[in-house]
Amino acid sequence: MVKHNNVVPDGHFKKHWQKYVKTWFDQPARKQRRRIARQKKAVKIFPRPTAGSLLPVVHCQTLKYNMKIRAGRGFSLEELKAAGIPKKLAPTIGMAVDHRRKNRSLESYQANVQRLKTYKAKLVIFPRRSGKFKNGDSSREELASATQVQGEYLPISVEEPQLEFVNVTAEMKAFKAYRKLRIERTNERHYASRLKRAAEAEKEEKK
Repeated sequence: MVKHNNVVPDGHFKKHWQKYVKTWFDQPARKQRRRIARQKKAVKIFPRPTAGSLLPVVHCQTLKYNMKIRAGRGFSLEELKAAGIPKKLAPTIGMAVDHRRKNRSLESYQANVQRLKTYKAKLVIFPRRSGKFKNGDSSREELASATQVQGEYLPISVEEPQLEFVNVTAEMKAFKAYRKLRIERTNERHYASRLKRAAEAEKEEKK
């Protein structure tokens, strides 16, 4: 309630709300249009996969997100070399290449090399001109049984960690984890000075 002898509030704010209302009555038509566009694109790029080029598995940036994995921009030159794929051939057979990327993790490097080898083993290469086969093209039998891959292929999956349950023993309960961490931290901090002191003591003994 308003205090003191004030005018009773009776504001008439003209917001013209109808001007800001947005309608989406074209959603069903847009959905149909997108579906038809996907179908046309699949026919146009046949026999290539509809999802586009194969992308590497990379870790997200910064300490907050680096435990998560996602699709990267392209495979590094080191990964292509390890998989035995020339860097100029890779984009022509559906592999994205990023010459700026560096491999700083052995695990991700090996995972991407294995990803390339798996893709290469499943790859069916059509000749540029029908009937004129060149070195590296797939055989006629493979071409006859080849189908266009619809949607995502070689999806990036995260393995759930397996938990192992153990019985808590009296020794485990008696272990002081925090105290142990503090002791080891102190040992690490004084490691160099203790090493120097021991060397000096050994030198004094020899004298």
